[in-house]
Amino acid sequence: MNTQEFKLSGEYIALCDLLKLIGIADSGGQAKLMIANGEATVDGQPESRKTAKIRANQTVRCLGQEIRVVAA
Repeated sequence: MNTQEFKLSGEYIALCDLLKLIGIADSGGQAKLMIANGEATVDGQPESRKTAKIRANQTVRCLGQEIRVVAA
């Protein structure tokens, strides 16, 4: 599994925005579709909320990619 680290500049980032910024999704619409199809998990739990607030110290997995969110 490919692991990336994302430095969070604010308090949180929306899940769909994170997938787009990391490059897993080409667009916000594609990210929302991935989430709706159940392809994303947060801390090992399926996440279906497109704008779920992802905070520092959380781990997101989607399409074989792992993203560790850390405080900037």
